[in-house]
Amino acid sequence: MDLNGANTTGQRDGRTDADGGAQPGQANGSVNRPGQQNGAVAPLPTYLTHRLRLNPSADHKPDNYEDLELDFSPLVFSSLERYLPPPLLLQTRDAKVNFMREILRRYYPQSDRIRVQKHREYRQKIISNYQRLHTELYEMHAENVFVPSFINLLNENSGQSLKKRLNEPADGIYTFEMLQPRFCEMLMAEVENFEKWVHETKFRIMRPNTMNKYGAVLDDFGMETMLNTLMEEFIRPISKACFQHVGGASLDSHHGFVLEYGMDRDVDLGFHVDDSEVTLNVCLGRKFCGGELYFRGMRCDKHVNTETQMNESFDYAHVPGHAVLHSGRHRHGARATTSGNRINLLLWCRSSAFREMKKYQKDFSSWCGHCKREKEERRNQSVAATKLELLRRDGRTAATN
Repeated sequence: MDLNGANTTGQRDGRTDADGGAQPGQANGSVNRPGQQNGAVAPLPTYLTHRLRLNPSADHKPDNYEDLELDFSPLVFSSLERYLPPPLLLQTRDAKVNFMREILRRYYPQSDRIRVQKHREYRQKIISNYQRLHTELYEMHAENVFVPSFINLLNENSGQSLKKRLNEPADGIYTFEMLQPRFCEMLMAEVENFEKWVHETKFRIMRPNTMNKYGAVLDDFGMETMLNTLMEEFIRPISKACFQHVGGASLDSHHGFVLEYGMDRDVDLGFHVDDSEVTLNVCLGRKFCGGELYFRGMRCDKHVNTETQMNESFDYAHVPGHAVLHSGRHRHGARATTSGNRINLLLWCRSSAFREMKKYQKDFSSWCGHCKREKEERRNQSVAATKLELLRRDGRTAATN
């Protein structure tokens, strides 16, 4: 296949050779290497001349980018590679890196890359000085983290069978028991120990987001690798089955943190959407009252503030060790924790490929509730107009007869 996507097998000068005289990848007897056409070096595809595929190449095996020093996570490149235009899939790894880096840099201008570098330095300073309380938390040992029912769920099911086994109390919201009590206790103790270190050293830390004044970013003090394994091996299989329409199959980065609610912490959380494609929210524990999550339907950026329909309202009461999994675009908030303290683990899972593809989409009716209703209204209006026109024609025909 040449750079224009034409099959070169058994072709000469772009015409089919009935005798198959030229060898595969040859024209006029000369070997066409990647980036060449008829022996001449063709320009490599660029972001300006080629666009990403709408759907990933399921059969393509991406390169490994772990050994390269990159501005972005190697996992981002491996995931994004499946969406490359066909001409690029045959190119060298360096050519693919340059193409993908050009796309990613459009998301991260120089000012943002400087900010990312400063954050790396900030994180390294914490990791170098903070003394861990429970070292076993920093590596993924599934048998010590998850309840047996969750492990069995993933081992025995995949795809649609996995989705059918999950509890879906409301459209697009999945709940299941997930974490062992001992793991929850250790993680809460680790966060408490980290907060104690922050207080004693007067180290100024970044909070998880702009809406919460309390809580800690787990990635910042060394849990990034463990949480990445959690996303890749345990959340992504579920997301692939349940959230493929919003990038659930191509999750490649995350933001992991713990939030604390109570009378001396954040009390509630306002109505919002998450900066994620898929959100995992697990209550770790403590005795508390209140704090229910309320969901109000999925929306695209354009319709995020539109009214809620009756069938879009759902409230969820937290249970320690139990998880709720939902799209980041599912509007929600948290009611006031009226007594006690509640601590939750959150994992915002993101897909760089989905975010790139979304730039070129105009129709989000497959998941945005408001877009879906608008599309149905247009369809109903079209059907009504067609019926009216047919009635008019029938009336004219009857009148002439």
